[in-house]
Amino acid sequence: MKQIAIVTGSSRGIGAAIAENLAAQGMDVVINCRKSAEQGEAVAEKCRAHGVEALVLPWDVADFAACEASVNTIVEKMGVPTVLVNNAGITQDGLLMRMTEGQFDAVINTNLKSTYNMTKLCCPLMMKARYGRIINISSVAGVYGNAGQANYAAAKAGMIGFTKAVAKELGSRNITVNAVAPGFVETDMTKDLNDAIKEAAQKNIALKRFAKPEEIAALVGFLASPAASYITSQAILVDGGMAL
Repeated sequence: MKQIAIVTGSSRGIGAAIAENLAAQGMDVVINCRKSAEQGEAVAEKCRAHGVEALVLPWDVADFAACEASVNTIVEKMGVPTVLVNNAGITQDGLLMRMTEGQFDAVINTNLKSTYNMTKLCCPLMMKARYGRIINISSVAGVYGNAGQANYAAAKAGMIGFTKAVAKELGSRNITVNAVAPGFVETDMTKDLNDAIKEAAQKNIALKRFAKPEEIAALVGFLASPAASYITSQAILVDGGMAL
């Protein structure tokens, strides 16, 4: 059966690396972005180089109606998605006393509600196919917490709880649900950190460096493959041995 994978937030960074990894495994890939279709198309071209189909669709994953319309388009144009990677995420950091309701809601909606939106829409399709792989990209912040990121940590912790609950619901239908929790990764989210913050962070990492997006994608690719057929309900840290 030809695998079709949806990767949200995949026009750059970790999402782009995941899309390329799945394409290298022979999966057709849907590249999701909210705004930059041009960046998404660049990722799609790299995916197509592996001889697969790649469809670029811009939609806001926090909007249920937009997600529903996009999943319907994917089914119509490509077929039933059997792999879903909920990767889209944003940060709006700040100490809780200064954090606005808008900042809290934006992060919860984009990082956590989007996971509900896409999983709810895709799981009936996977159940009918009696096969599926759902991988949710959480964060070490969702495991340990992080000062100045109450909204982000809450969303990422919520993703882990969501993963464990849904894994129990869908396991009998041959659908696995897992979470991957990266530490610091070399992406647009971390490149703007000043050198002092980067050096302090690396001192607390056993491997003394940030991860590359491809190193996160490697684990996601494994979890999306047939080789991971007996792994479900897990939250796996990929943090280089970080001590928070």
